[in-house]
Amino acid sequence: MSRPILYSTHISPPCRAVLLTAEAIGLKLEIREINLDAREQFNEPFKKINPQHTVPTLDDNGDIIWDSHAIICYLTGKYGKNDALYPKDLKKRAIVDQRLHFDSGILFALLRGIAKPILRDGVTSVPEEKRKLVLEAYEFMNKFLNKKKWLAGESFTLADISCVSTLSSLDALVPISSYPDVVRWLKTCENEIPGYETKNSPGNKLFTEILKSSLKE
Repeated sequence: MSRPILYSTHISPPCRAVLLTAEAIGLKLEIREINLDAREQFNEPFKKINPQHTVPTLDDNGDIIWDSHAIICYLTGKYGKNDALYPKDLKKRAIVDQRLHFDSGILFALLRGIAKPILRDGVTSVPEEKRKLVLEAYEFMNKFLNKKKWLAGESFTLADISCVSTLSSLDALVPISSYPDVVRWLKTCENEIPGYETKNSPGNKLFTEILKSSLKE
């Protein structure tokens, strides 16, 4: 069997979550970079693979999956050596799932809602109403992390991988500095999640530099 193919762009937080997951389970992927600025996601060959034309998209020997949260659960279930990242115990898994939905429905939705107008529409500041929603999300995370090292268990899970990929970018737009448990957790992720410096940091650095260059001081 050939390596799973990941259609990706390295600046994307969801794509970075998949890369971190693959690193954590020791899986080698064939990366096919999609240039969003060149609108390659709208090319017919890619739309035939994923009619929603989104990245990341996984092709695992003909099995096509998109949405980073679906992909990382699939990869962990199929290729993971154990269930540490995504527990089989239903109660433990439910907590991981809740945090994954928190990322997709709140953290990433907020990041996209701020970043897209900056990148596409020439907006030069973070609207106050959106900033307040981000701070509210940080407050929730601070409570999740009260007296806990990780978001959903005794060791890092897919919840931490998914949320840190988003939050590391969101922090550049709305700083987390007033939320000590979130600050501590982010530092822990940087130090202890395998491949953080190679799979998340470079894309995050480029993404946040692009965003900051469009913002007024």
